[in-house]
Amino acid sequence: MNDKDISLKTLVDEFLLYLEAVRGLSSNSILAYKNDLSHLKTVLGEKTPCNDITAEDIRLCIAKLSENNFSSTSINRFISAIRTFFAYCQKFSYIKYNPSLEVHTVKTAKHMPRFLTSQEVDKLCNEPVVNELLWETRDKALFEMLYSSGCRVSEIVSLTYEHFDSELKSCVVTGKGKKDRRVFFEKDARIALKTYLEDRKKRFEKEGIKDDSHFIFVNQKGHPLTTGGVRYIFSKYTGAQGINHQISPHAMRHTFATSMLSNGADVRVVQELLGHSSISTTQRYTHITTEKLIDIYKKAHPHAKEDE
Repeated sequence: MNDKDISLKTLVDEFLLYLEAVRGLSSNSILAYKNDLSHLKTVLGEKTPCNDITAEDIRLCIAKLSENNFSSTSINRFISAIRTFFAYCQKFSYIKYNPSLEVHTVKTAKHMPRFLTSQEVDKLCNEPVVNELLWETRDKALFEMLYSSGCRVSEIVSLTYEHFDSELKSCVVTGKGKKDRRVFFEKDARIALKTYLEDRKKRFEKEGIKDDSHFIFVNQKGHPLTTGGVRYIFSKYTGAQGINHQISPHAMRHTFATSMLSNGADVRVVQELLGHSSISTTQRYTHITTEKLIDIYKKAHPHAKEDE
């Protein structure tokens, strides 16, 4: 078989293996690439030679995604994935020309990240205490630590005892691209964590559950908590039985960033704490804080009120 006859399926499988073995991408990132490239295979056919694919073929795939009501963000993610895929194919001489270079991304509506006010954060963090729906001490510790550190949900569920310093003031997490960074926990988070760990030990001893997990956050059977488990916990406390104001776990990360910048933290420090590879990702939070400052100024300055 000539290189020009290699099928789309064969090269997609090889590309995904390359992402895992050579690039070292996380399983979630690889799954995202796999899902996006599956659209290409579905529309064009798995046996289609990669060298025969044109920009018009890719635009056809985009049209199909649009017909199926995919959001502009999802479509742009698809375009990004195929650009990376065809760049790989060209790099290793499977194709002569990269057709994705002729395809442009679509316009997206700009949505500011959802974040909580300090009052909303306090209410959520105290909700497990006033309304024990699942596991009071664990859930409070989870909320406090997410807000204190700005960790992603995948990072918080991966924490083990070995990641922490002796006083539980900080720990090292492994973020996207397998990059390590240090995050910190303030007093409320540390107290909540210590209370949870003590309660966990007593609870499992009383119920005869073997507590041999190295992971910090576990479910009531002693198994490591998953990202899906964290989303479920949030859904319970922010749903009708809780504060009745649906909030995703990721909103705590947005709130951390907004709070830090609003209180004078340097944007590059916040970038490091969040583990962002690009400062532009962090800078979107400065727009939120600027709007907040303008609002405070208008309410507080006597002459500003005259402009309204």
